[in-house]
Amino acid sequence: MKKSNVFAIAACFVSAFVLLMICSRSSFLYPCNDWNDANSYFTMGKGMMNGQVIYRDLYDQKGPYLYFLYGVAYLFSHDTFAGVFILELTAVGLFLYWAYRILCLYLKEQTALLWIPAVAAVMLASKSFYWGGAAEEFMLPLFGYSLYVSLKYFKEDFAEKPTVRMLFMNGALAGVIMLVKYTMLGFYFAWMAMMALAFLLKKDLKGCLKGCLWFLSGMGLAALPWLIYLGINGALAAFYECYIYNNIFLYSNLTDSDNGVFQRIYDLVKLLYWLILDNSWYFALIILGVGYLLFDRRSKWVSKLNILMLFGFLFLGIFVGGSVLPYYSIPLMTFTVLGMIPIGLAVQKASAVIFKKKVLTDTKKDLLVTVGLVIMLAAGSLFAYQTSMNVYFMEQEQKTYFLFRFKEIMNEEENPTLLNVGCLDAGLYTVADVMPVCRFFQTNGIGFETMFTEQERYIREGLTDFVLVRNDWIPEKIETYYERVAEEPYAWDGKEFVYILYRRKEN
Repeated sequence: MKKSNVFAIAACFVSAFVLLMICSRSSFLYPCNDWNDANSYFTMGKGMMNGQVIYRDLYDQKGPYLYFLYGVAYLFSHDTFAGVFILELTAVGLFLYWAYRILCLYLKEQTALLWIPAVAAVMLASKSFYWGGAAEEFMLPLFGYSLYVSLKYFKEDFAEKPTVRMLFMNGALAGVIMLVKYTMLGFYFAWMAMMALAFLLKKDLKGCLKGCLWFLSGMGLAALPWLIYLGINGALAAFYECYIYNNIFLYSNLTDSDNGVFQRIYDLVKLLYWLILDNSWYFALIILGVGYLLFDRRSKWVSKLNILMLFGFLFLGIFVGGSVLPYYSIPLMTFTVLGMIPIGLAVQKASAVIFKKKVLTDTKKDLLVTVGLVIMLAAGSLFAYQTSMNVYFMEQEQKTYFLFRFKEIMNEEENPTLLNVGCLDAGLYTVADVMPVCRFFQTNGIGFETMFTEQERYIREGLTDFVLVRNDWIPEKIETYYERVAEEPYAWDGKEFVYILYRRKEN
């Protein structure tokens, strides 16, 4: 490996570490990551690592690769998000490396590297990044790699046919994403469609069909371990119910007959408008970069179509179902790096004028790049500290936070059990290191009758030592079987709630 490449990797991971440390609630600077979605994933992963079968024994609606990642994080630390932070660092560091490689397609290596801290800062400090630990965040390096491969092919290698290795590998990445959150697959639909077009433009229909089969084979290979795992454990039907059927027919409004085509198009355009307003920094770079590549006269028409297809189908796949949450747009951040291309080219031209009469040694060039990186990282860190919506939470002390006070109460019992109702996993399973004992260990966003009746049965029969309730849904007659031992008002995402901890009454 070249020395410059090692330095680039180091710079990418240092940038990822510093900016995640500021922007992610999984960081050691925060008392905990109390995002309910992330804690839900952690509880699912914890159950998996302790012999429970996802979907069959524990209900949630994301894909198995995500729960496996959180299970690995659980092995690092049972009651903190230290392992999640390590996985975030790995994902963002790898993404930034592929962002660097994308910039190197258009810029000199030294110039390309300088913009990596800026890319990280505008992405991680955005509202889209949210609290840290989203499924979409862990998929960034996959999108980054595939975007690099696609841009490089249509820019430099278009004279050749797409290779089997490239098609199979990206198919495997698509398979992973399919089994994390399949709404993100629009990117890979466009990716393979463009590769198919490359074959067809070379009048190679047979190669096109073979290429599609190699891509699908990669997807199949990625799915195979989970088909075996779920099949052996008799959980294929539960997987279909949780991950496919309920997501399509209960969570999205994709099947809503009242939404006509034109209304849906209008809604998508309006949604994109609000996304741009809410995340103006990274969307400004996306617009700048995509605009530059579209109007670059040196760029082939097929390269321009490629950019539009990749972004357009990624956006469509994520949002066509009608569900909208801030972190859904994290995959769109992949295109942020493109905005640094015209900026970097302008800097290169200015540098050529400034240093035209000076011959810099490699040592001086390396020194200038290092100093530039330090300055950019410092500026990016200041920007993130001033911009990230999470920073205020650093001031929260563990001892004054309700999850840790509830934990102390639970620790009065030996091996306490818990049921979280009325909301997604609030984080008490994590901070108290408690195993879930009910399939519906939380009140999921897809609320259906079986979930509520089973939770009510657990309460009625007193099957857990403690029940954590949020005041927007308190089970009827809970106080017949449980006594209230603590309650805490809490503001979350602009709303105010009261969390209540109940302990089972003695017979």
